[in-house]
Amino acid sequence: MVALYPVSLAAANAGSAIVHSKGGVWVNGSEVPDSTVIFPGDLLETKPGFVANLDAEGSSVLVQGESIVKFQGNFLTLEHGSVSVGTSTEMSVHVNCLKVEPLSNDRTQYDVTDVSGKVEVAANKNDVKITQVGSLRKVPTESSSQSNTVHEGERATRDESTACGAIRPENPNNALNPKWIEIGGGAGAGVVVLCLILCRGSGSSSVSPSQP
Repeated sequence: MVALYPVSLAAANAGSAIVHSKGGVWVNGSEVPDSTVIFPGDLLETKPGFVANLDAEGSSVLVQGESIVKFQGNFLTLEHGSVSVGTSTEMSVHVNCLKVEPLSNDRTQYDVTDVSGKVEVAANKNDVKITQVGSLRKVPTESSSQSNTVHEGERATRDESTACGAIRPENPNNALNPKWIEIGGGAGAGVVVLCLILCRGSGSSSVSPSQP
């Protein structure tokens, strides 16, 4: 209890939370002990086979294995993996331009998963809402303010690229990296010069076998 007292005291600060684990949990790139305090902006990562329990004021979160989550105080940013949220303070989860949040401050439990470009939401207790809140990517104007309710006991799926827009990779057949064009041009010029030297040498004089 004495050892945990400083952790509990620190977690009482506004916006902080306590992470409990049994190993395999990294915060900001460093492995952390069984109990540690995190603050808004901290990045939490769980390794395969390990989970983390996050306790914040009015909310508790189970971060599943192989997940990457940024803690933001009153909401989470899920970059990869899955989280299970229980909250009476309307803690929300953001995945790119999608926001999942409770519809009331009644105790709400829901899951959010994003592992393959598909955002899956399950409302386990009370209803949650999925809102498209905008993105740095190009998003069609007509869909920039869509929201949908997922009722208790229901599940919903959203395609991340469709909802938020995706940056399409350049077609390698139509667009080449200027750097490689420059390198290729230089190499091609070198080959032409070498060919001219060798060809001119072989065509303008005959080489005597006894006098190379």
